[in-house]
Amino acid sequence: MITDIRAVMAIAGRDVTKLFRDRMRIVISIIFPVIFIGALGGSLQSNWGDKTGYNLLVFIFTGVFAQTLFQSTASGIVSLVEDRVNDFSQEMFIAPISRYSIILGKIIGETLVSMVQGLVIIAFGFIIGVPFDLQQLLWLFPIAIIACLFGGAFGLIVMSNMSSERTANQIFPFLVFPQFFLAGVFSPIMDLPWYLWILSRIAPMTYVVDFSRGLYYIGKPEYSEIVLHHPLVNFAIISAMFLLFLFVGTYSFVKNERNR
Repeated sequence: MITDIRAVMAIAGRDVTKLFRDRMRIVISIIFPVIFIGALGGSLQSNWGDKTGYNLLVFIFTGVFAQTLFQSTASGIVSLVEDRVNDFSQEMFIAPISRYSIILGKIIGETLVSMVQGLVIIAFGFIIGVPFDLQQLLWLFPIAIIACLFGGAFGLIVMSNMSSERTANQIFPFLVFPQFFLAGVFSPIMDLPWYLWILSRIAPMTYVVDFSRGLYYIGKPEYSEIVLHHPLVNFAIISAMFLLFLFVGTYSFVKNERNR
């Protein structure tokens, strides 16, 4: 067990080290959430805020916060494909440690990387005037951790069957970008046509975004207009999907490594 814990820490530390060596990645990963929240959120609030009955800037902030952490961690798992091409993953898999330790270390590493983005988004929220009380601020940290871990598991199951980094980079946006709208990151999804309703409930991002809003808006009068499910329901669905993605993704990745 001690060996596995050390392996998890080493693999996670490698991802954090790679992040701080690539400053451009830090800048780029921060720009888009800031644009989404500041430009899009501010514009919608100024034009439509009075008609919705709630603050659209805050609505988009809570959505983008969860979406960014989910997507960032998931996309970070693409380096598993890069490691496979460079045969680095083979070196890890011949080590006397659990396969799940390797995957868990990778997910934790990308979670730590994404948390840097989360801190910047929270700081930006303060700057543009997103209201936080102490309870809401404290809730953001478990939201961030859950969004990152869930995104990592989602990225794992997507990337585990990719043969090349190029293929992964082509397919991954196709799976993620539609979820921005199906999950209601930028607009409410309380009333949808039946076919979009089905797709939105299939999309994993829906539950992490709704979980974020559920905890932020709990006890607020606009809660029923914004939140789809109780946070405990979202947490139960996220937990079930996380375990499914983790076990199936790890099994597929290990199987493909053995067959190389």
